[in-house]
Amino acid sequence: MTEILREIGMIARALDSISNIEFKELELTKGQYLYVVRICENPGIIQEQLLDLIKVDRSTATRAIQKLEHNGFIEKHSDPDNKKIKRIYPTEKAERVYPIIIRENDYSNNVALDGFSDEEAAIVLDYLHRIRKNIETDWESVKKGNKRDY
Repeated sequence: MTEILREIGMIARALDSISNIEFKELELTKGQYLYVVRICENPGIIQEQLLDLIKVDRSTATRAIQKLEHNGFIEKHSDPDNKKIKRIYPTEKAERVYPIIIRENDYSNNVALDGFSDEEAAIVLDYLHRIRKNIETDWESVKKGNKRDY
């Protein structure tokens, strides 16, 4: 059964590599496209919510967000009710590349599911959701400093 996570990992790394190569011309590198998509879909999101959506640690998210801000993809604004909270918004530049990223995602989904019936694709999606939910429990625990008991 260890092959399942290896397969998922290989798929994820291959798609990430393809995206990083293809999106380089858009000035997006090292998975930054993931942040752009989530921020465009959730304008005003705070960093904690964003890293929870993407499943990355705080330092990784901080570096990516700083680069995206430096490159003009996002802007941070203080929350009107709590000045300590910084909300992240897409810029016009991010809004321009968002449809390109979504087209690539749709294309990759179609390639990945080539030869699958709609029913099979739905079953795969259900299984993957269940796997993610199982893993999220450990991710949340480890993120808080706990160790897993192997």
